[in-house]
Amino acid sequence: MDFTCELKAILTEREIKHEDFAKVVGVSPANLSALINNKSLPSFESAYRISEALEMDIKEIWISSKK
Repeated sequence: MDFTCELKAILTEREIKHEDFAKVVGVSPANLSALINNKSLPSFESAYRISEALEMDIKEIWISSKK
């Protein structure tokens, strides 16, 4: 199943710097960049921490592109 990550738009809208957010959720800036650019998917633990930090459902951050 393919997913599209909406983190870039969410962080931009909320004016959150990528480096600051990476520290908050406990991932490296490089790993956060890979997630934002759809180069990788997060572990469940990382996805959970990201969704908790943003107070959003995981499904709002990673959109399924199933047809």
